[in-house]
Amino acid sequence: MPETMLLLQMLIVLLIIGGVAGVLAGLLGVGGGIVLVPAFFYAFQSLGYGGSQIMQICLATSLATIVVTSIRSVLSHHRKRAVDWTILRSWAPGIVAGAVLGVLAAVSLRSSVLQGVFGCLGIVIGLYLGFGRQEWRLGPEMPKGGTQAILSPILGFLSVLMGIGGGSFGVPLMSLYGVAIHRAVATAAGFGLIIAAPSVIGFLFLEIAPEHRPPFTVGAVNLVAFFVVIAMTLITTPWGVKLAHAMDPKPLKRAFAVFLTLVAINMLRKVVGW
Repeated sequence: MPETMLLLQMLIVLLIIGGVAGVLAGLLGVGGGIVLVPAFFYAFQSLGYGGSQIMQICLATSLATIVVTSIRSVLSHHRKRAVDWTILRSWAPGIVAGAVLGVLAAVSLRSSVLQGVFGCLGIVIGLYLGFGRQEWRLGPEMPKGGTQAILSPILGFLSVLMGIGGGSFGVPLMSLYGVAIHRAVATAAGFGLIIAAPSVIGFLFLEIAPEHRPPFTVGAVNLVAFFVVIAMTLITTPWGVKLAHAMDPKPLKRAFAVFLTLVAINMLRKVVGW
């Protein structure tokens, strides 16, 4: 049985992580995974858990929370008729295929490689959040045929390697192809579900050495982090939404972009051993 003090420390850290992730999700519209993965990484390391598979635990646990939050989000957006089911249905097979390939890649890679992937892609997302413009366009409508067949698996694959849902890649992609932002956000919530659900099933079968996994970890999913984060985001996300309506979130979004970029750079620094 894990030590009571260790569990208490885990609980306090995870309560803070879940609370902050929920506020940021409601305030800035960013997906939880982009916050949770680095937060889990630093939290678990500070509690004495490392090893070559620590990033797999972070990715899997983040994706597990996304299963729940995506279902809630899709149902909420559907009631407002904001989900574009045509896009979701046509892109789903490719995204699921990419997600499955992402799990196969993630379980075979060392934690340091996954840190490098998160760091590089995190910088890209941070730069887009900071400097992207809503008027930027790659085309008048979402691509079909060969372009869709290429982009949809890439979206699923990269999302799993970062432990994120559909928002960080899906919303910018849809916006660049002329999908209204509210519809893009709603549809990306569906992307998150079809990315996370098959990925978590795969991660549940990954074996982690007992000395390298936090207490109550099944496969690569830490159940303590999962339940605490879900509970806290349910409480604090509405707070973030209220703040977003009470103030201009654009400066905060740029500040978060800087923060995310610095976190990503720090992960890359750890990879190269600086």
